[in-house]
Amino acid sequence: MSFADIISLFTHFMMFSLLSIGGAITLVPEMHRFTVEEKGWLGDYEFTSSIALAQASPGPNILFVTLIGWNAAGTLGAIATTLGIILPSSVLALYANRWAQHRADRPLVKAFRGGMIPITVGLLLATAWVLAEPNLDKPILMLISLVSLTLTIRTKLNPLWLIGGGGLAGMLLGG
Repeated sequence: MSFADIISLFTHFMMFSLLSIGGAITLVPEMHRFTVEEKGWLGDYEFTSSIALAQASPGPNILFVTLIGWNAAGTLGAIATTLGIILPSSVLALYANRWAQHRADRPLVKAFRGGMIPITVGLLLATAWVLAEPNLDKPILMLISLVSLTLTIRTKLNPLWLIGGGGLAGMLLGG
């Protein structure tokens, strides 16, 4: 990967940072489009594996961004994606939070916060689709996903049990 590609990776992830309403995970469809479909730096398997590994690991959920960068371009890619996703939104959040704290009782601030909820839910649903799409032709994986979703919605089962169960199913089924 050339230096220009590293800069492109950094600037795109800076842009993603400013669009990450609800967290970086909501931008998975756009990250996929950029790194897999447009640039071809990653395949579907590498992309979804980066997310799965990072989500299963302890630490912040944004680790998947670092793994995407690592799988695309090694150490420089990891640094580019991580700094790109963290810097702009952190600076903006700091100043926006300070501003909103002093105006929390204003109707416009309340409306903005309430309006962000459906946007975040929609972005999370798009993320779920991008992560599930490569496995649509594998009925057993879709069944495991649907069972996990149902258990998540209908029970108070700790998600770690679902992750462990999914890992065990993958081991037993050779996935």
